[in-house]
Amino acid sequence: MKLKKLILKNYRNYEDFEYNFSKNKTLIIGKNAQGKTNILEAVFYLCALDSARIKRDLELIRFNCENLAIKADVVKQGVDIELEVIINPPKNKILKVNGLKKTKSKDFLRILSCVNFSSSDLLLLRGEPQNRRKWLDLAIFQVYPLYSERLSKFNKIRLQKANYLMQGMINPDMLDVFNQQFAIACANVVYLRRKYLLELEKIAKIKHLKMAENEVLKISYKSLTDEILSVSELNDLIYKKLNEIKQEEIKKAQCLIGAHRDDVDFYINDIDSKKYASQGQQRTIVLALKLAELQIIKDKINETPLLLLDDVLAELDNIRQNYLLNAIGDDIQMIITSVDTLAFDSKFLKDVDIIKISNGMIV
Repeated sequence: MKLKKLILKNYRNYEDFEYNFSKNKTLIIGKNAQGKTNILEAVFYLCALDSARIKRDLELIRFNCENLAIKADVVKQGVDIELEVIINPPKNKILKVNGLKKTKSKDFLRILSCVNFSSSDLLLLRGEPQNRRKWLDLAIFQVYPLYSERLSKFNKIRLQKANYLMQGMINPDMLDVFNQQFAIACANVVYLRRKYLLELEKIAKIKHLKMAENEVLKISYKSLTDEILSVSELNDLIYKKLNEIKQEEIKKAQCLIGAHRDDVDFYINDIDSKKYASQGQQRTIVLALKLAELQIIKDKINETPLLLLDDVLAELDNIRQNYLLNAIGDDIQMIITSVDTLAFDSKFLKDVDIIKISNGMIV
């Protein structure tokens, strides 16, 4: 899989941006706040139709502009494909593949696959639960396209139920309808999250041991139960719990349980890494997770995804930096951002396209 061309119109600080990618390694350099990260974000948006940096698509539109467009020419399994996303609030975003509109996101997702690894990901373990849920959801989109619709359905039902609880006048039968819908939508999300994490853990554990001998990584999805249950069993469990806390939810006018409150725990030798792991240990975990993401996508689609490295090499010590670069095959296309070229040795820079960015423009 290759990205051949990227075009941005009114995206973040870019009025017009166009670049043809001719090599497997592209290095984007420039001072901070010039727009390097925005390029990687736009590429990743074409993969997941979302970004870890936003809550609403509106945030991506250039200041004082009404809409934006992201276009890309990609090659997948030897076939040229043109992708386009147009965001024009308050209308729904327009998705096009080879010029044809797609009404469902699943028909757009997974055409371009990539793994994004940024310096902010190194703080994944220290961040808030919503940061880990966002990371997990974006990773799942890459391999389970239907997950996008299931997560969207859950969030819609959750908001409807929350709004109903806030009204004050609660009809028990109506609340039960909400709870039935909430339970099955939540069960679908929780099931796929846990399924993905089980696959991720198997690979990440091996990669982690190669970097940190005798340190065994364990990943746990923190929800209503630690048991591995079917969607049907999860539905029953969630619905039962919702009935148990019905009066408390009415009193507090909140959805007190569900996928929107779950978290991910990481352990090294059964010790909670979010609380007790050193900075180096936490970075090793995140590096293992990203390499595992890369492997899962490759295994699922039988093609190598793009790897986006956003200012991350400067944040890793030499051991982890070398492990990352050596673990990446020559067949993987990389787009890397950095303040300068100092973090890279001459051997690495031999066959690299270098773009210099200043104030949203190539200079």
